[in-house]
Order: sequence, then C-alpha cells, then structure tokens
Amino acid sequence: MRRERERVDEMAAWCDTEVVLSVVGGKWKLLILRYLLLGTHRFGELKQALSTVTQRMLTRQLRELEEDGLVSRTVYAEVPPKVEYSLTEVGESLRGIIDQLETWGSWYREQLKNQAGDSQAHEHQADENQTARDGCVSVSAPVIDTPRPND
Repeated sequence: MRRERERVDEMAAWCDTEVVLSVVGGKWKLLILRYLLLGTHRFGELKQALSTVTQRMLTRQLRELEEDGLVSRTVYAEVPPKVEYSLTEVGESLRGIIDQLETWGSWYREQLKNQAGDSQAHEHQADENQTARDGCVSVSAPVIDTPRPND
C-alpha cells in the first residue's frame, strides 16, 4: 500500500529546503518542469522526451506537480481524449532557478573533466555530443529574480 505524501500546506514544521525537495525532488520532476518551460505538451510528447521514464512514474510525477500547483492539466472533450500539461505561474517562477541549475551542471561537468585529465576528456566529449539525452532540450532563458513569498 502506497503511503500518501504530505501536502505542502501541511509542512509547517519543515525547513524551506525540505519543502523544495518534496515539491521538485526526485529523478524526473525537474526534467518534466524543464521540458514544460518550452510550452504546453501532451502526455505522449513528455513520455517521448523522457524516454526512459515509465508511464506509471510519469503519471505519478505529473499528478504530484499538479497537486503542488506547478503544473496545470487541461482535458479536452474529444475522442480519443486529449490532455495537455502546462506550467502554472508558480511553475513558471522556477525558470530562473532551473536555468541556474543548468549553468551549475555545465560548470560542474567542466570541473570533472579537468580533474579527469586529457586521457578521459575524449570520452566526456563524446557523451556531450550525444543529442538524444532525456530532458536535455534548451530552455535558453535569461536568469530572472524569482519572487520570494514575503517580498
């Protein structure tokens, strides 16, 4: 039996970092959010972009992001049913943070390359040139100041 996760509004005793990790933590949530920063997408498009995620896990992660107010799910009365996912204003507020994490990831990868030396640099370069990486589509947005709740 799956344990119900705590709702964000019930996390009063948690520190802010614990709340953040509860909302966007895990292997897939940041990648889902990053892809939705590019615009509205159907489930199948998300599944294709994140090819190694299972359908069950993608469904679960999207539901949690929707419950937490980051993702909006729109169902159209069509046959077959059409469902689209997009970011809410709260989800969109993560753009600058996700961009900063991506910048840090690039910097960190360079640090690892420098530590590994030239002998392994060629292996890393080949990996960098791989085009079909899950969730690695450019959002190319300027870093913005994210509003804080008490500002």
